[in-house]
Order: sequence, then structure tokens, then C-alpha cells
Amino acid sequence: MKTAILYYSFNGATRTEAAKRAASTGADVYEVLEAKKRRLFSAFLVGCPQALGRKASAIKPLDIDWSLYDSVTLMAPVWAGHPAPAFNAALELIPKDKLLHIALTSGGGETPKSKEATIDLLRKQGFTLASYEDVKSGQPPKKA
Repeated sequence: MKTAILYYSFNGATRTEAAKRAASTGADVYEVLEAKKRRLFSAFLVGCPQALGRKASAIKPLDIDWSLYDSVTLMAPVWAGHPAPAFNAALELIPKDKLLHIALTSGGGETPKSKEATIDLLRKQGFTLASYEDVKSGQPPKKA
């Protein structure tokens, strides 16, 4: 069986990391796109409070045959110390019987404000969490 990598990227840092992981592991990659593309202003003004409240944003449908995968790596940027809203929306798509890996990208590289709460949330939702990783991208947000 294979791994599927689902990622949401606002400025390209998470996309770059997802591509590197796919190249080294042979995983299939799926991009999570928000239904309405955000600009930098709306990411901070609207997206950060959504991330803090662990709200999901509307995303475009993904066509994934989940039977092909035994594990899923979900990747997203960190906004206000928490996974971006598209992370929460993508999480709703992943079947609970898949082994879940989380990789969150940020300029600073750590998510101390939300790490334990995110892990607890995933377990309460019935996921088997295999790993949780903070990835330091070193890239500040860009205008979009």
C-alpha cells in the first residue's frame, strides 16, 4: 500500500516540502485548494481567527480513491500558532482507518501553542496518529 500526501499551501513553502517528501517516498500528492483563494490580508484578518478556533474553510472537492492508501500525510502552514483552516477541512475527508502523519510548516518551525491540543483533537476524532512534525520553512508569508 501507499501513502497519500494531502497539502494546503498558502505561499508555496508547504507545496515545496510536500514535493520533496513525495520524491523521496513515492507517495501520491494531492493539493487542497480553498474554494475562494485568499489574499494575504484575508489570511491574517479572517484566516488566523479561524485557525485559532479550529474552524474549517470551504475547499474544492478532491477525487481520491482512499482504498489505495494505508497512510496519509496531511500538511499545512501554521497560522497564529495553529494549523490553517484548510487543514481542518482536509481532515474531514480522511477516513479514520488510515494511519495519519501530520507535518505543519512555519517560518519559525514550531507550534507549541497547539501541538498537544491538535494531537488530542486528532485522537478524539478517532485517528491513529503515527507522527507529528513541525517543519521550519524559513519563508515569511508573501503577498498572494
